[in-house]
Amino acid sequence: MVLYEQIQQNKRKTVVIVGFFILFLIAVGSAFTYVMYGDLITGGIFAAVIAAIYVSIILASSTKVVMSMNHAREIRSADDDRFLWHTVENMAMVARVPMPKVYIINDRSPNAFATGLSPKSGAVAVTTGLMNTLNREEIEGVIAHEVAHIKNYDVRLSTIALALVSVIAIISDIGGRMIFFSRGGRGDRKQHPAIMIIAILLLILAPIIAMAINMAISRNREYLADASAAELTRNPWALASALEKITGVREPVQEASSSSAPLYFADPLKKGLSGLFSTHPDPKERIKRLKQM
Repeated sequence: MVLYEQIQQNKRKTVVIVGFFILFLIAVGSAFTYVMYGDLITGGIFAAVIAAIYVSIILASSTKVVMSMNHAREIRSADDDRFLWHTVENMAMVARVPMPKVYIINDRSPNAFATGLSPKSGAVAVTTGLMNTLNREEIEGVIAHEVAHIKNYDVRLSTIALALVSVIAIISDIGGRMIFFSRGGRGDRKQHPAIMIIAILLLILAPIIAMAINMAISRNREYLADASAAELTRNPWALASALEKITGVREPVQEASSSSAPLYFADPLKKGLSGLFSTHPDPKERIKRLKQM
């Protein structure tokens, strides 16, 4: 019952965060056209349209792009890696989702991530370091965590969030340049000084705020996937042990790209950040929650 309540609470938090993210994007677009032309409505509509187009393009090629960025090689049958293949297959069966594609990354640092727009197009990637560092139960726990991301549509959420961050950064950059070169608004409408100041500050701070929101989404989804994985394996202690071993390795994943870092099981860049701009929750808190299940 506690596990179910945790999953439901995390889902509600995620919906709220994404909803705020979309409203924030519209606000940034409105701020841009208000500063330039004294028009709040056109910018919001423009931002929404651009975001819809950009998100659609990103979603259409997300798996291939992400796997290429992280230099992952696809395993096409059990003959390539019997244990890994059957572990992914078994966890998918328990989760009642189609068998995801399986990839492996030639990197000594233990880690893993999942991608795919839906359970039908899911994919799981693990590093060779993960296979060499963890025992069978721990690997099973990590795979269950990644399959849970696929089942919960977390990857689609993260991809959309990443695309929205990019759109906000683009609008903010264009707006800032136009304001600088035009030295203020050029519209015929009279802008209110207070709203003008707020709009300019919003354009300046937008990329930072957007990144913080994206990090919040990433952190929230990790707790949900941990809870779901514990439910799938009935062995939260194995996942906690895997997390302890992975975070205990200080060597970063050399093949990981910074833009895909939030997708990984644990911070692949080993930056050790905490708070608003960390890509993952505090591992100690994750481990504590798992051991309490």
